[in-house]
Amino acid sequence: HKGEIVGISGLAGSGQTELLNILFEAGRYTGIEKKGVLLNSSVSYVSGDRAREGIFHLWDIFDNIIIGNLDQVKKGWFLNKKKSEELAQSWYDKMKFRAEGLNSPIMSLSGGNQQKAIIARELDRDPEIGIAVQPVRGLDVGAIEYIHKQLVEQRNEGKAVLLVSLELDEVMDISDRIIVMYEGEIVADVNPKEITVEELGLYMAGAK
Repeated sequence: HKGEIVGISGLAGSGQTELLNILFEAGRYTGIEKKGVLLNSSVSYVSGDRAREGIFHLWDIFDNIIIGNLDQVKKGWFLNKKKSEELAQSWYDKMKFRAEGLNSPIMSLSGGNQQKAIIARELDRDPEIGIAVQPVRGLDVGAIEYIHKQLVEQRNEGKAVLLVSLELDEVMDISDRIIVMYEGEIVADVNPKEITVEELGLYMAGAK
């Protein structure tokens, strides 16, 4: 719902990937797909497979950040150089990239820094629905805290956020509600304040 973070938990292979494929087959008709990266006007998507679905391999950090936000930085048919550079630089500073500047090729970065570019692009698009799959994988502690704070702020602004993670602590800490999947089915819909990590693990293993 609006103003809610729903965490989807489950062992790897429990149906999370299929669920996201269903969601984005529907989203494909209202967005654009370019080189495997889906950009949708109303849905932001931080993919769990950054190499195949998250980054534009031949571009630099600058291009990977602004590609999802062209409406903000266009001047007629052309790119407003000043606005686009300010936008990209602001995210570069906030995300604390370990790189040699905005023009660093995305493929020269570590996986964690590539993830920062994806998250910067998606957070800036201000969608109605945000879907994040393993959003903090490979990030340092400071970046993890920042991303979690941003997801919570999205929720507080009335956005709907779907968080898919294999990390139980992450799901428990920031979700308002947790859906557990097991062998392709939803087996639980619980309040994280009313369940323990152990109980959640039992649902995930199909024992409860």
